[in-house]
Amino acid sequence: MSGISDPRSHVQSRASADPDVIYVGYRRRGRAIVEKQSDQEQLTPERSLELANHSPSGFEWGYGGSGPAQLALALLLDYTENEALALDHYQEFKTEVVSQLDCTGPDGCWCLTASNIDAVLRDPSGEAVAPSI
Repeated sequence: MSGISDPRSHVQSRASADPDVIYVGYRRRGRAIVEKQSDQEQLTPERSLELANHSPSGFEWGYGGSGPAQLALALLLDYTENEALALDHYQEFKTEVVSQLDCTGPDGCWCLTASNIDAVLRDPSGEAVAPSI
């Protein structure tokens, strides 16, 4: 037992220390959770499912499958508010960023910053741009 009764509060306090952090992902009872830090609302797949239906069961990360594709699309759609841009770049974003996300660090979460997202949108031919914890 770690002594942390609410893992979300630990994640939020860690992420809020960095003002550039936009999204935080972690697992609660085995379920993948992604929160937008500006309002600490959970990001859901519903809006992205209207554009492309890869994973109606939810988000995933850490590999290149359908759950990570849905998360990549949802992240870019939420971040850019531009459907065409999100659709044009989400597969590449999945490969370069979402497939590299990992929750095995000491905080048990990943943090995605505006810089991480912008780097892929500006330079799509670069090496993997995975956020560090």
